[in-house]
Amino acid sequence: MAGVILEHVWKRYSNEIAAVKDLNLDIKDQEFLVLVGPSGCGKSTALRMIAGLEEISQGNLIIGGKRMNDVAPKDRDIAMVFQSYALYPHMSVYDNMAFGLKLRHTPKDKIKKTVSEAAQMLEIGHLLDRKPKQLSGGQRQRVALGRAIVREPKVFLMDEPLSNLDAKLRVATRTQISKLHQRLLTTVIYVTHDQVEAMTMADRIVVLKDGILQQEPDSPQNLYDFPENMFVAGFIGSPPMNFFEGVMTGDSQDQVLDGGTFKIKVPAQFRKDLAPHVNKEVVFGLRPEHITDMAYSSEQPSEYNQAKVTVEVVEPMGSEVYVYLASGKHSFQARFDSRSRVHPNDEINVIFDPQQIHVFDKTTQKTLINRHNIERPNRG
Repeated sequence: MAGVILEHVWKRYSNEIAAVKDLNLDIKDQEFLVLVGPSGCGKSTALRMIAGLEEISQGNLIIGGKRMNDVAPKDRDIAMVFQSYALYPHMSVYDNMAFGLKLRHTPKDKIKKTVSEAAQMLEIGHLLDRKPKQLSGGQRQRVALGRAIVREPKVFLMDEPLSNLDAKLRVATRTQISKLHQRLLTTVIYVTHDQVEAMTMADRIVVLKDGILQQEPDSPQNLYDFPENMFVAGFIGSPPMNFFEGVMTGDSQDQVLDGGTFKIKVPAQFRKDLAPHVNKEVVFGLRPEHITDMAYSSEQPSEYNQAKVTVEVVEPMGSEVYVYLASGKHSFQARFDSRSRVHPNDEINVIFDPQQIHVFDKTTQKTLINRHNIERPNRG
């Protein structure tokens, strides 16, 4: 097994457009690291540079302590699983999984043993005689995973392997990949645009935008709780964080975020960081789960931390309700308890949780609250 290090890695194309810009990563041995971001952010390009399928324009790639920039892909001891299954249609499942081992002139008895063990692990042992066209999408993806597993590589690279599956299969296969990692204890670098996959699978998450690392890689929960800019705050979490433009009023001892039709009192632990921004325009954020229906709250009404809103859209989800709301110039989303019986065009009162507020500079979009100075849980 091996760790992977990227030192000041750039990828430039002939027209001088940089797809990856000065990327620095230290991926630990046996870690499950997820690269996430919107289309075109450079995550697949970074993965392909690790695989050797894209040339590194500048910087160093180190795998297992060895510089790999000029090492051929076949000699890097990595295995890659693509979005397309890339199975040989004329070969059986067994032959697809065994193909790489045969190229290495592995003894037949060892091939049989290795393929059989991987097939049982993936619950496809009964499919070894079938051709790919006789398999479902989920089964084909497991064959592609099995073909990678039998090689026993130092590093697994996975490029959006679940994108072609339906919602139910994605959940099932996602769980299976996580279980595989726990059993194999190998290094996995996984690319996805789906932040739910990132949150549920990763030991640490790398968030990219326009080829640039947006925040130091961290655990899913820490990225969720402590985003360092608006992009990370809005990308990590489903539904995404709500953003409100407003003005910080008050003084160093007493501050209020004024959104026009509502006001949020700044908690004491945030006031020192926000004092320099009094009487300035800011952007403040709240996640949908931190906005509640006052009808189901024990909190006493006051002039702060609440708003009268109009219900625009209601999306029942069974255990909860997603509600789209409007208040003055603001449109935002809340996640209500399933007991809430709201309907479109209803006028209701909601409560904001001020302890969960995030405040960002309107120009730089960076957080204005240094949460590292506030007690931070160790979530891995």
